[in-house]
Amino acid sequence: MRRAALFLSVLLGFSFTLIASSIAAPRLVAKVDLSQQRMSVYINGRKQYSWPVSTGRRGYRTPVGSWRPTVLRRMHYSKKYYNSPMPHSVFYLGGFAVHGTGAIRRLGRPASHGCVRLHPRNARRLYGLIKAHGKRNTRIKVVR
Repeated sequence: MRRAALFLSVLLGFSFTLIASSIAAPRLVAKVDLSQQRMSVYINGRKQYSWPVSTGRRGYRTPVGSWRPTVLRRMHYSKKYYNSPMPHSVFYLGGFAVHGTGAIRRLGRPASHGCVRLHPRNARRLYGLIKAHGKRNTRIKVVR
């Protein structure tokens, strides 16, 4: 009987630690550095990818902060900007999203209306990672 109680208490303690650690820190973080025009992708705290991005050009802003993704769309067309294609869109704040772009020559410098643009291949990879890890376990962070 004592063994069973000890086993149960150890199991409950381990379960609590596991749950608390998953609540405390997201497993997937996509960090956008506006000054560097780069996105670094961290999985379980380890940097796995670093990609050039384009963010808000002069007259437009990319908001700074930290959000969970709200909506994932394999293909989205902008209602605001002439039905522009936004493949592998990850919306995180209203109309702001991380998405693929055809303007790959502009990656690495501000060029968007505020969204975070990625090479289509990288947008597809990020989209797949978020689908695999879940929106609840993902953070999109934008820093200056």
